[in-house]
Amino acid sequence: MKKSLMLYLFLLAILMNIFTYMFYSREVKFEKERYDKTTKKLRDSINLVSTKLAESNYFSLENNENAQNYFDNSASGGKVILYEKLIPAVTEKLLDLNANPNGNPYTGQDKIGPNKFIINKVKILNHRWIIADYSNGELWGEVLLKYFVDDKENISFEVNQTWLYQK
Repeated sequence: MKKSLMLYLFLLAILMNIFTYMFYSREVKFEKERYDKTTKKLRDSINLVSTKLAESNYFSLENNENAQNYFDNSASGGKVILYEKLIPAVTEKLLDLNANPNGNPYTGQDKIGPNKFIINKVKILNHRWIIADYSNGELWGEVLLKYFVDDKENISFEVNQTWLYQK
């Protein structure tokens, strides 16, 4: 009787080991498949976001080689203006004008009530155009500006069109 009990326990132990091995090997396979699916989804999402970002930045000085070449006057004896330094300089100069007590003059809007119009966001589209968002806290609008950089790297702006949205 002791031998048959030991045989049953031995067989039970073998069966438990087989079931345990099968369970863990399938679990590893399942986890690997789940990891692969998740990784594929994440890669697809990253590719989609990268594509959208590239499309949204199509109109920007950073990605427009022709506009960048506009600032390279070295062939005619002039100097090169680096767009990497120009973009923050133009943005800063335009935003510095927000300190004007009557508001930023390049919003194309006069002060309405106690609040002045200031520029919030700036996007430099190419070597000539800027689009900016402005508001006075109650009203919002957008403005299309021309900007000019002379040989002495002085920056000037000109309002081309402005739009104030209704409340």
